[in-house]
Amino acid sequence: MNTRSRRLLAFLALSLSATASQALTYTAHLTGPGESPSNTSPGIGDGTVNLDLTAHTLSIDMTFSGLLSGTTASHIHCCIAPPGATAVATQVPTFTGFPLGVTSGSYSNTFDTLSAATWNPTFITASGGTAAAAEAALSAGLAAGNSYLNIHTSQFPSGEIRGFLTASTGGQVPEPAALALFGIGAAGLLAGRRKRS
Repeated sequence: MNTRSRRLLAFLALSLSATASQALTYTAHLTGPGESPSNTSPGIGDGTVNLDLTAHTLSIDMTFSGLLSGTTASHIHCCIAPPGATAVATQVPTFTGFPLGVTSGSYSNTFDTLSAATWNPTFITASGGTAAAAEAALSAGLAAGNSYLNIHTSQFPSGEIRGFLTASTGGQVPEPAALALFGIGAAGLLAGRRKRS
C-alpha cells in the first residue's frame, strides 16, 4: 500500500470515528426497596434511557408490573448520588403519554432535548436557563450515576418504584452516513489497487 492510500485510509477511519453517534444508553431496574424512602412494594420495572447529544433526543423505554395501586406519574430525577432523592428533571407532572391509573404496562417515547417542553421548568432554571443547559446537566448527571427513573402511584405519591440509571456497556454506534462514507472510500482504494495491478 502506498503512502497516498495509507493517508486516505487513515482519513476515512478518522471520519468514521468522528461521525459516530453521541447516543449514550443507560438502564435501571426499578423496585420498591430502591425508593427513598424505601418501601416493600412487590412492583418491579425496567427502563432504558438513550440520550443522543448529536440528534438532541431523549428516548425512554420501560416496562413495569406488580404495582400496588394505579400509576400517577413517571419521570427522571437529577442530580444526586444514590440513595438520595432530588427534584424532577423531565416533564411534570409526568412523561407525555405515560399510562396512568394502571398497575402494569409499558412506555416508549422520544423527546426533543432542545425543547423546553421536555423539561421541568425548575430544572431548566437550575441548570442555566435554557433547554440546552438542561440537556447538558442531565447528561452530566447520567454520566455520574446521579439520575434515577421512577414511577409514582396513588398509594406511594412520592414514588412506588425507582432505579438509578447506570451506563450500558455498549459502545458508540456508527451512523449510516459514516458507514456509507467508509464503504465508498474502501471501494475507491480497491479500485485504485486493481488499476495498478
